[in-house]
Amino acid sequence: MRDVVVIGAGPAGLAAAVTAATAGLDVALVDAGRRPGGQYYRHHAAETGGLHHGWDAFVRLRDALDRLTYLPGHRVWHVEDGFTVHALAGDRDERPVRIDARSVIVATGAYDRSLPFPGWDLPGVLTAGGAQALLKGDRVTAGERIVVAGTGPFLFPVATGLAGAGATVVGVFESNRPYGFARHLARHPGKAWEGAGYAAALARHRIPYRTGHAVVAAHGDGRVEAVTVARLDRDWAPVDERVIECDTVAVGYGFTPQLEIPLHLGCATRVDTDGSPVVAVDVAQRTNVPGVYAAGETTGVGGAQLSLVEGELAGLAVAEAAGGIAPDPAHVSRLLARRRRLRAFAEAMHEAYPVRPGWMGRLNDDTLVCRCEEVTRGRLAEATGLGATDPRSAKLLSRAGMGWCQGRVCGYATSWLTATACGRSPGPDDLLAAARRPIAQPVRLRDLADD
Repeated sequence: MRDVVVIGAGPAGLAAAVTAATAGLDVALVDAGRRPGGQYYRHHAAETGGLHHGWDAFVRLRDALDRLTYLPGHRVWHVEDGFTVHALAGDRDERPVRIDARSVIVATGAYDRSLPFPGWDLPGVLTAGGAQALLKGDRVTAGERIVVAGTGPFLFPVATGLAGAGATVVGVFESNRPYGFARHLARHPGKAWEGAGYAAALARHRIPYRTGHAVVAAHGDGRVEAVTVARLDRDWAPVDERVIECDTVAVGYGFTPQLEIPLHLGCATRVDTDGSPVVAVDVAQRTNVPGVYAAGETTGVGGAQLSLVEGELAGLAVAEAAGGIAPDPAHVSRLLARRRRLRAFAEAMHEAYPVRPGWMGRLNDDTLVCRCEEVTRGRLAEATGLGATDPRSAKLLSRAGMGWCQGRVCGYATSWLTATACGRSPGPDDLLAAARRPIAQPVRLRDLADD
């Protein structure tokens, strides 16, 4: 019986696990990846930190992993009350693993938020996070002539990283016009300096940056050969269009918190600034379920620095609860103040980079929404005509979300399209319905039987 199991080895999970272990707890850190760091600190074996901000912080945490039990290559698919963590360990020949613990810290992070458009199923179209993962993890550029599009500051490191690795980035197309966001950078000198670095890199590589523009279609025979880029109005409806030749499109519209495990455990949620449901926690990162803590993007997307702070707070709280080890009040006060500043910055970012409803007007009946099961917008419309009123019923009637990704790619779009077809604005309940599933990861029947 472990004192605590930490699920996820990204910034929040690493900080939580190392903090709890340093306080003397018996900690198991479980992660699906082969190396610690999650998506943010994804790296190859000979990494020196050139593609990462805050690499020194990661190195300090990584070098402290000998204080705990680190279990890479473990996919957690369910957590029982009590707590028993069910995972699958290994590669092709996975084996069931159970870990019992007195408490759990959920730090499962987030994944790319995808919006469909005609042609997005062509080879060469991938998420912005996918393009960055290839670059950070394998030193592979996703293509030679790349368009980066979507919304949010994440487009900057993707574009500049690809350009620095030798790819030609044709342009960065930001759907919003975040002019008012600059005043928030002034309150965060570190963020302002980081932004200035990206601006300088865009200029150095002669990469055009266009606000109020989006990729609205991809074209090609067998793979991407060009995209249609449109100037958008305030609601994201296309105003005028032009075609740009490219072989790759990296598209990202922010991130969606990964909530399957917290929902398994009955954790309460709240609505974040961007309308996403996230895990509700108190000042110590405790959820409403005794013994369950959450940190990082599951409590609201806010970046690696915020995740590190929340992870440390969760580690201190679980150590105090388990062993009565009172943390230094002055240190906790500093962490809480830093969390408030970073959370306020995250809220301002969400307000500056919203997802607006105009993207749905770019779809036709033949546009794929669920690529795994090849479900089109027209098929979704038929499902609502048959009585589907939420993502779950739409899935049962159309198979949208039944594929390998289990709705992680199409769930957001399915929620919006289904709600809109039913004559209402999509809300957090729609997004929660898309996230609720009894199994968090694909599991073979043989593994279920052996578990």
